[in-house]
Amino acid sequence: MQQASLMQALLDLADEVGLEVRAVRAGGEGEPPLASGVCRVKGRVWLVLSSADPVDVQISTLAEALVAHSGGALEDRYLPPAVRALLDRGGAG
Repeated sequence: MQQASLMQALLDLADEVGLEVRAVRAGGEGEPPLASGVCRVKGRVWLVLSSADPVDVQISTLAEALVAHSGGALEDRYLPPAVRALLDRGGAG
């Protein structure tokens, strides 16, 4: 599965399970570096994807967030084999 297709499938899953996904642009010169990660804002789980990170890091971060915060919503549903394999590995690429 191409990285773009894998990323889109994971983004769709994140939306379905209620993860708020935000894409942020890398900071300018003199600003602290931005990295993709998960945080909680007013009780909701947010996933921040930084444009400074390579796509494979963004995919891994997204998959790890889904594994940790989907509440089991992905257990019994059909997922494309590449997506299922990634999630079964805990998001590790």
